[in-house]
Amino acid sequence: MKNFSTVGVRVAVVALFAGLLAAPTQAATCEFRPNAPDQHVVVKGDTLWDISGKFLQHPWCWPQVWGLNKAEIRNPHWIYPGQIVYFDRKNGRLSLSRPGSGDGSGSANGVLRLSPQIRTEGLGKDAIQAIPAGVIEPFLSQPLIVEEDELKGSPRIAAAQDGHVYLGQDDKIYVRGDLKGGSSFQVFRPGTPLKDPESGKLLAYEAVYLGTAKLFAEAKPGVDVHTFMVASSKQEIGVGDLLIPAPPTVMRNYMPHPPDQMVDARILGIYSGVTHAGQNQVVSINRGKLDGIDVGTVLQLYTLGRTVADPGAPKSGILGTGKTMIKLPDEQSGTLFIFRVFNRVSYGLIMQVTEPVKIGDVARSPE
Repeated sequence: MKNFSTVGVRVAVVALFAGLLAAPTQAATCEFRPNAPDQHVVVKGDTLWDISGKFLQHPWCWPQVWGLNKAEIRNPHWIYPGQIVYFDRKNGRLSLSRPGSGDGSGSANGVLRLSPQIRTEGLGKDAIQAIPAGVIEPFLSQPLIVEEDELKGSPRIAAAQDGHVYLGQDDKIYVRGDLKGGSSFQVFRPGTPLKDPESGKLLAYEAVYLGTAKLFAEAKPGVDVHTFMVASSKQEIGVGDLLIPAPPTVMRNYMPHPPDQMVDARILGIYSGVTHAGQNQVVSINRGKLDGIDVGTVLQLYTLGRTVADPGAPKSGILGTGKTMIKLPDEQSGTLFIFRVFNRVSYGLIMQVTEPVKIGDVARSPE
């Protein structure tokens, strides 16, 4: 499979090349490539996924190779352009220290020791990122998935100042509904319904993001509405549009890992309404938090095997005129990285792909 292109976005990442706690490489999913290089010089635009793909058969399993677990995402290291990642063939590990230069316990004799650093503004801003975060930025900050129960309880724009039909930045709006103590909201309009390809059940709506609104004054006794100001407008906002609390700031430290339980999902939708998706495109699947999915989950993509007639099989049916149908196997086609999770639906970035991905295709736990 081909590696995706990278984009340079200044975000904090978990740099996992310490190599001092490397796990054995016997695991089938974490074998080194036969043609792995001895070293790689980190350049601007690299991602951890890219670099890992130069050394490992499956780039997503670098935390397993380096002996890390999900909790260690809280103590990030950083890797910067100009540093060198070495492949220690003798010990079967990756390191920022040249093999044989020392035990990795200090900074003497050319050995670089990585220590956890506290997150502060600007720290690690030039560090390489785990995945091409620029591709998924809109999906992190906008309410693209709205589930039905959330839709029913959302505050609603009931009126606008001076009877305006369409609203933009700095316009005053009147909102009816329970704010649940919130003051910062995003404005959206229900969009495409997302139905489970297997059951046909409505799981959620793909929302149309319109802008943001800030609370100006809560409703006083005898008044039915709260007063808001439109803080930003991406599209025209109107009476009847809904509000949802602004999501918390998303940490962009991604720790790839297989799901904790077996997952057998289907592609639910493709962003922008196209029929097929390729590398670096975002898709939704019909599984979420309730199914054991969390941020960083990696799934394998498969083209759903077709059901076709077997021309050489005996005819079926009473009159012997029916066709014998056979199911072809699902064919592995790529890798999906989950980066945002809702209760029943998740968004994933297609990292690698050999065939176009379409609605109904399969996403399963890595084998």
